[in-house]
Amino acid sequence: MTELKPVPHGLLQAFRAYESALMSDDVAALDSLFADSPTTLRGDAAGLLVGHEQISAFRGSRGGAPKRRIVQTHVQVIDEDHALIVAVTELDRGGRGLQTQLWARDPVRIEYGGWQVTAAHVSAPAPAFDTRIWRVVGDPLVSSHTADGALSGETVAVKDLFAVAGFAVGAGSPAWLEQAPVAPSHAAAVAALLDAGASVRGIARTEEFAYSLSGLNAHYGAPPNPKAPGRIPGGSSSGSATAVALGHASIGLGTDTGGSIRVPSAYQGLYGIRTSHGAVSREGLLPLAKAFDTVGWMTRSAFLLQAVGDVLLPEAPGSPDSGTALDEIHLVPALVGLATEDVATAVSEALPGSKPLAWDVARLDEWRQAFVIGQAYQAWQAHGDWLETRLDTLGEAVRGRFEMARSVTREQAAEARAVLAQARTEILDVVGGRVLAYPSASSVAPTAAEAAAVRDDTMRLTCIAGIAGLPAVSIPVRTAGNLPAGLCLVAAPGRDRDLLALAQSFAG
Repeated sequence: MTELKPVPHGLLQAFRAYESALMSDDVAALDSLFADSPTTLRGDAAGLLVGHEQISAFRGSRGGAPKRRIVQTHVQVIDEDHALIVAVTELDRGGRGLQTQLWARDPVRIEYGGWQVTAAHVSAPAPAFDTRIWRVVGDPLVSSHTADGALSGETVAVKDLFAVAGFAVGAGSPAWLEQAPVAPSHAAAVAALLDAGASVRGIARTEEFAYSLSGLNAHYGAPPNPKAPGRIPGGSSSGSATAVALGHASIGLGTDTGGSIRVPSAYQGLYGIRTSHGAVSREGLLPLAKAFDTVGWMTRSAFLLQAVGDVLLPEAPGSPDSGTALDEIHLVPALVGLATEDVATAVSEALPGSKPLAWDVARLDEWRQAFVIGQAYQAWQAHGDWLETRLDTLGEAVRGRFEMARSVTREQAAEARAVLAQARTEILDVVGGRVLAYPSASSVAPTAAEAAAVRDDTMRLTCIAGIAGLPAVSIPVRTAGNLPAGLCLVAAPGRDRDLLALAQSFAG
């Protein structure tokens, strides 16, 4: 131990108490040893937590820290009430880490001489690859045979629903992966990206059979959300989204049935597009609900989002660019009002000159419920034969959805189809030649504990494009609390390229 000045009374006792509480996962003791202030900081590779409340919530949900021991401790005393402690740690699983803590003394506190942590940073040995994000990864996993294509130099995180030649489709389910055959050829979208010069970085995690919006895979864990640490990544294209947000890949190839591109894009500050139904080939894609499934992708820039569209999308009939201006986008107040205040404000402020569009969405909850039933019926048609005796292999949340899906009768499905047909007609009539704007998700990324509570609210927004087969682009915005959210632009089927051009306008 290196001491530049005499160590104040109680400091090392507090440090040792913290380490003991950390190894026993004593959350109450850890909370007591961190300053109860909105300015207290804790950072690691996943990002920065600001405020005692965020830090406490993180500790309460992570299930304990990796086992380790302290091998070096260095103390720099700043003054009698402040000190910096840097500790070298050795993990039981191997490798060394580093922990840096700024301690301050509160003269009112008695325990441990009043010492508390006001800021901390933790580093740990990086895993060979993060199994929460990737099922398999390479450098690259599959190389492009095109040296000078439009996407040369780009890397793709492929959602584990698309066939990649030489690998099985895992669908986020260990039981499914165990019996899945090796794909003899690439899915059409994967092949097109490779032909354009992009390489496949790896196969990214998804929630089981893509039947969720949270990203909380019960078997592999949730990919981290680097833009909102301690919050969920959004699903089901969660692995692809996190890979792009972390810089592991530049393109996240995914699918969107009920919001699985738009939600992770919003939660992680990415650009994302759900394409018009049928616009991009689904050959080689494991379905969830064929009437609603569509291909999509996520990027960190609007430019690359459009460049991928130039490869995957068909040429638009007539003029490829409608010339729609930002002040010709119609914000829908009734839909903006379905979001939390911070998200609604961020979306509205992103379009100060937009034209409001009055739309009575009184039947929206009925539409959402019909969408849920229709999706469930198709999901059971797609996977019910295999799942009938294997429901116990699924995580609790997805198992509950498939159990509901199994119970949907043909009559209920027919009733849902009738409601959806009427909804589709109304939605297409309202959209017409316009571009509509509203939130991509109803809130910022929630914590895992809050995820179920916001699901229905977000589905009310995301089901609109799914019902009518509309293209939808999510554009990143930020709330007053500096958290990512999404502005969603939708247009008539086939106007995917128009929306991609508009996304460039926002970026410019």
